[in-house]
Amino acid sequence: MTPPSDSLRDQLAELIAIPSVSADAAHAADIEAAAAWVAGRIRDGGGAAELVPWGARPLVIGEIPASVSPESAPTILCYAHFDVQPADPLELWESPPFELTQRDGKLWARGVADDKGNLFTLVEAARQLAAEGSLPVNVRFAFDGEEEIGGNSIVEWLEQDEGRADAALILDGAMSSRELPIFYVGVRGMLYFHLHVRTGTTDMHSGMFGAAALNATHALMSALANVVPRADGYLPAELRAGAIPPSEEELAAWAQLPSGSEQLSHYGATPIASGAGEDFYLRTFADTALDVNGIASGSPDLVKTVLPVEARANVSIRLAPGQDPDAIRAAFERLVREGLPDGAELDITLKNSGRPALTPTDASAIRIAGDAFEHVIGARPLLVRTGGTLPIYAGLVARGLPTLATGFGIESECNVHAPNENVPVGALELGVATLRETFLRLGELGS
Repeated sequence: MTPPSDSLRDQLAELIAIPSVSADAAHAADIEAAAAWVAGRIRDGGGAAELVPWGARPLVIGEIPASVSPESAPTILCYAHFDVQPADPLELWESPPFELTQRDGKLWARGVADDKGNLFTLVEAARQLAAEGSLPVNVRFAFDGEEEIGGNSIVEWLEQDEGRADAALILDGAMSSRELPIFYVGVRGMLYFHLHVRTGTTDMHSGMFGAAALNATHALMSALANVVPRADGYLPAELRAGAIPPSEEELAAWAQLPSGSEQLSHYGATPIASGAGEDFYLRTFADTALDVNGIASGSPDLVKTVLPVEARANVSIRLAPGQDPDAIRAAFERLVREGLPDGAELDITLKNSGRPALTPTDASAIRIAGDAFEHVIGARPLLVRTGGTLPIYAGLVARGLPTLATGFGIESECNVHAPNENVPVGALELGVATLRETFLRLGELGS
């Protein structure tokens, strides 16, 4: 029997009330408490779960087995996270952030959209089907408590995991609107560099040495000019190599998203080039982006006529699905060094690297899950990529698993990472009903 809505909300409220803020060491005990609550929820549903120590914060690893013949049933590996962002600034909240509150047709609380609400619906759907004896798949859970601080523990665990899996489901996303779900089927990768240029031993008087001595700021600018976007907003061909173009199905889905011009206007952004609004999703979902995230040299704020001999910059590259991080790294370093003036010394340090990933839109698991969402919600999910980097997604795809990411908040409304985080009042029930149907239909993977 499906619990009434009030019961589900009361149960979610227990998890919401635990302030599991991973960014604040003072909440370390709350991270443990949230992990224990989630593990207990899985066990109460007839499954097994344990807290697995991994770095500073535990993982929750568990499973609810298929009701019949679990040894031969398909297995779905599911991910979500139980940590949340800090609630600051508290004065901007209209209700206590760790108290689930209903008003104005919405549920309000920190974590209700990102990601405790999604996690709860995932576990609850499997619990209900298991209690009814009708769960056709093994549902494995791998949850972490450090997603909000970019922790890598779940990816490290995944690399060592030898358990079964036929498909992967990430519940850490949102819907395009109350009537239109989204499946994220691709993520971009990441290369993050620190550049350090030296052109001498000490800063000099620009009047006495200008036009005679090499300026480190100029040298860094010359090196970066070889890799930054051209007049059309696109990068040199060497940095775009290997990108997989979108399928016709993806292009049709992207055409239903808010226009790129609207997206740019919403943030008061200036288009990088003519046509950037029209090509917004091609540029941000399926192409390579390079940005100078910070640059420092000399004295940018004071009147100080110095010729700097040291300059630094941080540069990130978002890799499109299909690209090889090692190949793009080599191309970037070669191009930067080719643009460096003779005599300048350049150190390049790779600070972070993550692979891009893409699940083919014709994968059986994507089709079956899409059928389930369409049956319950009334609209087929839009198959989109994300311009961001999600290491767990890439890790799952690297294992050969068709993977989708989704969720039940409203992308443009839910105030993720901001005060007054919210989801529609019916999101919890919709999520449980949709995931029940998804698990039921994914039993076809074993046919």
